[in-house]
Amino acid sequence: MLRRARHFLPAKSRRRRQPQPKAPADTPTPTYTRDIVRRVNTILRDHPWSEARPLLLSLPGLIWDSHTVARVLKTHPPLQKAFLFFRLASSPAANPRATFRHDRYTYTSMLHLLGEAGRVPAMLRLLAEMLRARVDPDAATFTTVMHWLARAGDVDAAMRVWEEMRSRRGRCRPTLVSYTACVKILFDAGRAAEGRRVFEEMVAEGLRPSCTTYTVLIEHLADAGKFKATLEIMSNMRDAGVEPDKPLCNILVQKCSRAREISVLTLILQYMKQKLIVLRRPIFLEALEALRASGESDSLLREVNPHLAFEGIEYDPTFSHLGYITDRSVIIYFLAAKNWSAIEHMINELNTRNVKFESQILSDIIQASCANCRPSCGLTVLYYSLKVGTELDRSAYSCLLGQYIRNDSFDLVFKIVEGLIKSGCDLGSYLLSVLILRLGCAGHSSYATNIFRLSSADQNVITYTALMSAYFQVGEVDKALELFSQMITNGISACAGTYEVLIYSLQMAGRKRDSEHYRRERMEMQWKHQYCDEHSLEDSLCNHLFCGFHG
Repeated sequence: MLRRARHFLPAKSRRRRQPQPKAPADTPTPTYTRDIVRRVNTILRDHPWSEARPLLLSLPGLIWDSHTVARVLKTHPPLQKAFLFFRLASSPAANPRATFRHDRYTYTSMLHLLGEAGRVPAMLRLLAEMLRARVDPDAATFTTVMHWLARAGDVDAAMRVWEEMRSRRGRCRPTLVSYTACVKILFDAGRAAEGRRVFEEMVAEGLRPSCTTYTVLIEHLADAGKFKATLEIMSNMRDAGVEPDKPLCNILVQKCSRAREISVLTLILQYMKQKLIVLRRPIFLEALEALRASGESDSLLREVNPHLAFEGIEYDPTFSHLGYITDRSVIIYFLAAKNWSAIEHMINELNTRNVKFESQILSDIIQASCANCRPSCGLTVLYYSLKVGTELDRSAYSCLLGQYIRNDSFDLVFKIVEGLIKSGCDLGSYLLSVLILRLGCAGHSSYATNIFRLSSADQNVITYTALMSAYFQVGEVDKALELFSQMITNGISACAGTYEVLIYSLQMAGRKRDSEHYRRERMEMQWKHQYCDEHSLEDSLCNHLFCGFHG
């Protein structure tokens, strides 16, 4: 297909740019309402009324309308000058053509100022003047009057205002703010039954409670000592898609601290840690005092509030490094962001500087890294803790060992356990017995034997029985029987769980005669102990692990 040459196309005429008209030099700069409001507020604050009045009347750009007057009043100028300014706005001096009349917005702003200053009679007189001027109050007006009447102690008058607002359904419908204010007034006055009825009416009206509404309910329940109910309300509001905010968490922590409700306090702190919400310093100190008085650890409280981490802590030479607080905050941030590579890098840097770190944070890192399939980060933290001498929680050790057991890295498991035992960490009989059993099931009886020999302080009926089971798993029956004889020689009595392992394993190995022998021994033991209900903790744990043993 032939293409047309470019010189056959008609030439396009080039369009010349039109010169932009220059703005005249005398164009006035625009005047914004915020600038006018700021100037009016400055005049009212810095001058007596005799000087302020002529300055206001001659102020360029000041438009005497509802929006401007209401915004000036909301800047909270001095009360007397604010009232005089309110009167000046509707006077002939400022409004010679009588085009401006106060509406519900300006009246409500002035009512709020009078109520806030405690001038309740003046507030009621202005409300009556508003009604005489046939300016219909809205929900904000009634809520303002109701609030300040209740603050002045006249709850009955506040409830009469509430009823007046409810009676004007056609012209003034109560809003969510109005219902919340009414519920708070009734709860604060000790009229809880009426408050619940108002709340139910609000829900029936189809209004969805806000966080402020839930805060009023939760604060009332906490004051009544019903902390379990407060947790239910928090759960319900989260199900409704309303997340507790910082003021609510601060209020609850303060209430729990004063009531010494440590379990509820811990749950709230865990939520705050998840949502990165912090406490105000006075409430932090109250919570710290409550935890210390109850003998509980304050590590979670300090972790939630890293900016207050050193409050109430006397000088500790182990945390004397100048950059410790910075390192701690950065690691907590990386942990929240699940940046495992950055955490490993920082832990390696701390390792080279030989800086000791808090055990709770290190334990949290190990558990979180294992939960996110990054055990290498947990292993780095473990080696660091062993070097600086920080003992971690057993749950952290269990998470890390379990992760490597599931990966069949049994040589690394043995090295970890060996390092822990040699450093003096107490793993406990239960964790050691579970490790020995798991190594036996994987066919590594030599590792199980070495772990048993290293843990001389935990050689009891539980670990002996676990090692017997490990020997049976790999077919070393004679070693298992020899170990049983050694246990009896060392003065450790067998329990029902031990005999269960022996009887079942010998049956599976085809040694029925030995199996029957230990069955008779078990019957004799049960006969001797049938009238004795006392069992040691080790026997109970061994029976729990091995009774019903099936290999």
